[in-house]
Amino acid sequence: MRPSGRQVSELRTISIERNVLKHTPGSVLIKFGNTHVLCSVSHQSGVPKFLKGTGNGWLTAEYGMLPNATGSRTQREATSGKQSGRTQEIQRLIGRCLRQCVNLKALGEHTLTIDCDVLQADGGTRTAGITGACIALEDALAHLHKQGVVKHPAFAQRIAAVSVGMYKGNAVL
Repeated sequence: MRPSGRQVSELRTISIERNVLKHTPGSVLIKFGNTHVLCSVSHQSGVPKFLKGTGNGWLTAEYGMLPNATGSRTQREATSGKQSGRTQEIQRLIGRCLRQCVNLKALGEHTLTIDCDVLQADGGTRTAGITGACIALEDALAHLHKQGVVKHPAFAQRIAAVSVGMYKGNAVL
């Protein structure tokens, strides 16, 4: 048993609230225990230069922690003008994972940006971000298809993520 009282194979309590933001086609507030991440999807017509004329869409992701997401305030990375290596690695991971959820050809020449903003961090922020962003993405694509913005259903598959670590020599969820 861990200090939290959870068994080694027991996940944190998970809660998901959909459509939490008014001005985006898909948004989710996901909670993995005391880790809370707001995930939202933005849409714009057009794609990066390397995809123009191909008929394919694009998906990218951004990740960040609010200054008071942890026990002590951290400076916003935007004020320093540079993202940390950790932030870059996490947003690349989220983007790569979520591109597997979308048929980019069916998306057409549209770009989706996934934002994962950590409101409160207590471990597992990237896995909460991936899981919440997938749900927000599914909702956004359904909304964009219903509105006629995206001509063909483009959502391909769901994904989810969990963290595994070691505690006293045992693998724990």
